[in-house]
Amino acid sequence: MKKTNIQELEVPKVALGTWSWGFGGIAGGDTIFGNQLGKEELKPVFDRAMELGLTLWDTATVYASGASETILGEFVKNRKDAVISTKFTPQLAEGRGDNAIFEFLDESLKRLNKEVIDIYWLHNTVDMEKWAPKLVDLLKSEKVKKVGVSNHNLEQIKHVDKILKDAGYKLHAIQNHYSLLYRTIETAGILDYCKENDIAVFSYMVLEQGALSGKYTKDNPLPSGTRRGEAFPPEILGKLEPLFYEMKILGGKYQATVPEIATAWAIAKGTVPIIGVTKTAQVDDASRAANVELSAEDIELLDRVATDTGVTVKGEWESSM
Repeated sequence: MKKTNIQELEVPKVALGTWSWGFGGIAGGDTIFGNQLGKEELKPVFDRAMELGLTLWDTATVYASGASETILGEFVKNRKDAVISTKFTPQLAEGRGDNAIFEFLDESLKRLNKEVIDIYWLHNTVDMEKWAPKLVDLLKSEKVKKVGVSNHNLEQIKHVDKILKDAGYKLHAIQNHYSLLYRTIETAGILDYCKENDIAVFSYMVLEQGALSGKYTKDNPLPSGTRRGEAFPPEILGKLEPLFYEMKILGGKYQATVPEIATAWAIAKGTVPIIGVTKTAQVDDASRAANVELSAEDIELLDRVATDTGVTVKGEWESSM
């Protein structure tokens, strides 16, 4: 597996996401994805990933109200080769004191069976002025190796970066929604700023929760009654057919699947894509995608065709970029 570096932290070129792991509670895999997945179903997925060198795992306290962390924690117990990325969601701390971020970190460490978190994130911008300075204290505590912010716009990223730099540290990474159908981190200048300041960029929803997997069409839509099904109804999937066509053509050129092309595109743009995995086949896709090197012409084609679909998808939780 090809590796990349995040300020001395060596990680695979693709991270694996666990948003759809676990069910019930807040943001459970059942309500978001229509899944009900526990340890028994997911253990083969984890084992296959580690076998292939996909050792970077992204989760969050809010995913299924901690169930995602708990499942992952069972798998990584006593494994030093797993790299863990998890998040503090400020809304969960309402009504708790100024030390809530440390309490949540300790709870995550317990669920994940870890003494140190490799990358710890502010999940969004709620109460940013209160929580951003706490990143300095987290680094001083040595309970986290790297810190990042998710769903922040350029001005907010610069602000957090300055807070950290003034204290002798730095912002190590950002994590934002980025896909062929949502490219605001390009147009807003976030990608350029991060490149200039050695800040790693993690991209999530690269496959748009399966809508860019090639599996779903207007005649075979995403599961009804789920948030992703509402975001991509049959009429929207119909508009994406020209993009699916070009992705399949490129797939033939590189002996790759449609999701591998979408993932390779995100890598070529200079990001570490987070690919949600619930099946071993998806792990295999992610592994192969890390080895697909699209040409500049391929990237230009995909950008143009994606723009021409007229489809753009912004999550209701996301800040204006």
